[in-house]
Amino acid sequence: MDYEHVPALADEVIEGLCVRENGIYADGTLGGGGHASLVCSKLAACGLFIGIDRDAEAIEVSRRRLAGFVCGKIIERAEFADIGRILAAHDISGIDGALLDLGVSSWQLDAPGRGFSYMADAPLDMRMDADGTLTALDVVNGYSVRELARVIKRYGEERWAGRIASFIGKERAENPIETTYDLVRVIKAAIPASARREGPHPAKRTFQAIRIEVNDELGQLESAVDAYVDALRPGGRMAVITFHSLEDRIVKRAFKRREDPCICPESAPACVCGKVSDARRVNRKPIIPGDDEVMDNPRARSAKLRIIEKL
Repeated sequence: MDYEHVPALADEVIEGLCVRENGIYADGTLGGGGHASLVCSKLAACGLFIGIDRDAEAIEVSRRRLAGFVCGKIIERAEFADIGRILAAHDISGIDGALLDLGVSSWQLDAPGRGFSYMADAPLDMRMDADGTLTALDVVNGYSVRELARVIKRYGEERWAGRIASFIGKERAENPIETTYDLVRVIKAAIPASARREGPHPAKRTFQAIRIEVNDELGQLESAVDAYVDALRPGGRMAVITFHSLEDRIVKRAFKRREDPCICPESAPACVCGKVSDARRVNRKPIIPGDDEVMDNPRARSAKLRIIEKL
């Protein structure tokens, strides 16, 4: 299995983090170690890199990939929201930078048997943590049609969510839907031919929605952003790469709240809530890949980068 992963917006991330050779930097979504390698290459022996991922394969791949760098390293298998606990366990009072890359790694999408991709036939799984109890098989075959429609609509922003859920319900009443190709076939049947002729692959949004549900990808995101910003030292920066609008809205909202925490009504003549800003947004509009990057790495097409700096 080739674990090579081309990180999205790599140059922009490194420039945005302003990596210092003696700093402490955390990557909460370590993956295949693409961004991590670039950060570690900037760190001296007195610097420290902290890598977190819930995927056991990602942890092992990145341990090997990062072994040759001189900086100190702490690599832990955990949820990215566990940053506060990890720092406390290692008696680290603050960090100089943090990164969350919320996309699925290329090698995860392509890995046989993981069931992330609608382009290859595999058992319906989609777990980023192989020890997780909920799988895509459980969601597709166990959720009610109404609940399936909610998941597909909310997390996939799929206009045909109700129709897809209904077709899934009819199909599984006859035979369980057990593989990615089984699911793709049902989705294609549910979406009218005229809608399938344009835009992305017809299964893209539904697969995204089920993956988010299986891994609770949005459930901890907003609190995790706060946890990382809280951990930053003054002048430290956090970079977050999102790949769909739901993630981006959560990050944008969280960053805005840190920059402008006032909860006074707009009609109030002056702020009386006492809440003071502790961070500033480095970029108001998200940074997106250029045409050359998209050509070289099509999976980066929908990436958006937001950066915040601790005051």
